Amino acid sequence: MKRTATAVTCAATLLLAGALTGCSENTSGEGNGPTSSSASPSAPATVDTKSAGGLGDILVDDKGNTLYLFLADKKNKSNCNGACAKAWPPLLTKGAAEVGKGVDKKLLDTTKRSDGDEQVTYNGHPLYYYAGDTEPGQTNGQNLDQFGAEWYVLDTKGKQVES
Repeated sequence: MKRTATAVTCAATLLLAGALTGCSENTSGEGNGPTSSSASPSAPATVDTKSAGGLGDILVDDKGNTLYLFLADKKNKSNCNGACAKAWPPLLTKGAAEVGKGVDKKLLDTTKRSDGDEQVTYNGHPLYYYAGDTEPGQTNGQNLDQFGAEWYVLDTKGKQVES
């Protein structure tokens, strides 16, 4: 009987710790990781570049998180919503996006998503993070086929980079 009570107490403690951890999740648009962009932004987004080994110089945000294009999108029109946008959060901005090192200002723009948010585009490609990239510099979404099409990182000219 004592062993059962201890097991129940341990399980309750773990559930409470999990609930408290969930309450502290950062959705302000600040901090590292791709999911930080899924909340409405409070400032302009910045697109920068970073060397990614064999992929060359690719587009990243100002924290070094990799940005991707989705081949199912049309020019300046996102086709990634709902579950797709949870796995591939869009790079959102408040106002015009800002140009970082190695980025061509003429290629940087925004488009309005179906939910009314402004998404950053580059060379006509709406930009996304990949939820499977948990740290800056990761490219785990490269060349994945999800939600009906393939996903790729972009080079500084706004073209897909093939592995």
